[in-house]
Amino acid sequence: MKEIHDKFDFGDNRRVVDALRNGDEHCFDALFRQSYRPLCAYASRFVPLARAEELVQDTLMWLWENRRTLIPEMPLKSLLFTIVKNKSLNSVSRNSIKSRVIRQLAADFEEEFDDPDLYFESELVRRFSAALRRMPEEFQQAFRMHRLEGKTHREIAEELHVSPQTVNYRIGQTVRFLREELSDYWPLILLLFWPEGR
Repeated sequence: MKEIHDKFDFGDNRRVVDALRNGDEHCFDALFRQSYRPLCAYASRFVPLARAEELVQDTLMWLWENRRTLIPEMPLKSLLFTIVKNKSLNSVSRNSIKSRVIRQLAADFEEEFDDPDLYFESELVRRFSAALRRMPEEFQQAFRMHRLEGKTHREIAEELHVSPQTVNYRIGQTVRFLREELSDYWPLILLLFWPEGR
């Protein structure tokens, strides 16, 4: 059971559901940690982030409290996203203009944005990496060193033998390019990859 605990694997749905049904708290903890941010990102399409976090916590606690009723044949990932979507839409006043707009947008983009896999990092990483590869190599390098390795502009400048201003320019241009290329996903990318909003 160790591999389920270390990295929650939705691929083995029956095994995970069986573990949950048997009260495996380590499995639930892994599920909670891996699902929380993707579910929040999804819910924040409909409601403010603070409300999204409440709804996701409620959903995951509901799952634990009702774990004995889970059916191994029902995909857990789809179940969680469906519950979160319904809770989110139900939490918005049905008669408000905002609610009507949100419901219309949800219907218009349902096929693309209701795919749970989009909210788990693999699909977004693929799109993000493909966009990044379209930048010049030296821009990619500066961006990776800063955003992914956490190095300062000065540290990068010293390592690459360029000025801090050059590093700043390369990183700024890369961020602008990625924001344009991935504009539909940018809020989601920020939430999943840079939750501190850098």
